Amino acid sequence: FGWPSVARLDDDTLVVVASGLRTDHICPFGRTVLCLSRDLGRTWTSPRVINDTPLDDRDAGVLCLGGRRILITWFSSDTRPWFAQEWMQSRWRTLPEEQQQWWQAGLANMTDEARARFEGAWLRVSDDGGETWRPPVRVPVNSPHGPILLRSGALLYFAKLWEPLSGLESGPEAGQIVAMSSPDQGQTWTLRGTAPLIPGTIWANYHEAHAVELPSGKLIGAIRLQSAAGPQGDVTRAGLDDFSVVLTESRDGGQTWATPRSVGILGSPPHLLRHSSGTLVLTYGYRQPPFGQRVALSRDEGETWEADYILRDDGPDTDLGYPATVELPDGDLFTIYYQKPHTTQDRCGLLWSRWRLDEFA
Repeated sequence: FGWPSVARLDDDTLVVVASGLRTDHICPFGRTVLCLSRDLGRTWTSPRVINDTPLDDRDAGVLCLGGRRILITWFSSDTRPWFAQEWMQSRWRTLPEEQQQWWQAGLANMTDEARARFEGAWLRVSDDGGETWRPPVRVPVNSPHGPILLRSGALLYFAKLWEPLSGLESGPEAGQIVAMSSPDQGQTWTLRGTAPLIPGTIWANYHEAHAVELPSGKLIGAIRLQSAAGPQGDVTRAGLDDFSVVLTESRDGGQTWATPRSVGILGSPPHLLRHSSGTLVLTYGYRQPPFGQRVALSRDEGETWEADYILRDDGPDTDLGYPATVELPDGDLFTIYYQKPHTTQDRCGLLWSRWRLDEFA
C-alpha cells in the first residue's frame, strides 16, 4: 500500500484512500482502495477496492464535499515501459517464479486498447460515505492529495497538467503546475492560472503540488522540487535543494502566482492544512537518514516556516512518505503516510501518527 490521503467527514468518520493490494513500488496491480474509521483513527475497516483498471492505479486523493459526500482522485499508468528498463529486469529476476508469473499475467492486461481507455487522471464522487460511486470522470491534472474545497464552494486543483488543454489557442503545456477550478464537484474544469518557473529550473523539476486557502483569500501552493535527467534538470545548479519543497502564493484566486521560493523544507511531497488555531501545517516525507515523516509549521500565514519537526524517524529505507493530515474535533492532528513497518524486507503499509501542535511549541 502506498501514497495515501485522508479526509474527515462531517460525522467525524475518517476516510483513507491509497493505492493498494500491490506487489511492489512499480507493478501491474495497483488498485484504488478505501478504509474507514469511526473512532478517530484507532481502528479501521479492511481495505475496499473502489477502482481497478487493467493499468496500475496509483496515488489517491480524498476530499469531503460536505455531509457524507466524498471525492477521490487517482491516476492510471501503463507501466509496460518501466519493465523494459534494465534495472527493472534485474528486479524481475530476483522475484520468486510464482510472482514473475503474476507480473507477466498483469502486464498482459496492459494492452494498447486499455491504455487508450484508462491512462490518465481521474476522479469519482460518492454521495453516501463510500458505499456507492458515480462513474469516473477524466480530469486534466493530477496531484497525490487531490483538490481542495474553497470557501466559495468551488474546487481548486493545484497540480501537474497531464496533457494540453483543449479549446485553448495558447495555454500551459503538459507538465506545468497549474491551478484549475470546478464549480460542479469535479465534473468540469476551467484553467485559472499557471505557476511560474524559478530561474534556472525546468518544468521537469516540478511535481506533486498541493494548496491551502487562508481566511484572507490568499492561496498558498507547495510543490515538490526535484532534479531531472540532464544538466539542465539539476536544481542544485540554480542554488536549490534537491527533493525539497518550494512555496508559491496567489492573491487573486489562483489567476497569478508568485515565483516559487525555497523555505528550507528538505523533503517531499507536501500536504498543506490550516489548523483551527491559524497555524499552517505542512507534512512531508524525509528520505535522508534518519528516514521518516516530518512537519513544517508557519504561524504567520506562510511568511516564515519552522521545518523538520519529526513525527517519526524509524523508516528502514527511502520508500516512504506522502503524508496527509486532518484536524480532529479536539484539535489533535491525524497524519496518514506509508512506509515499511519494520525492516527493508517488509511490504510497504499505511501507518499513522496522532499528535498535537503543542508538542512542537
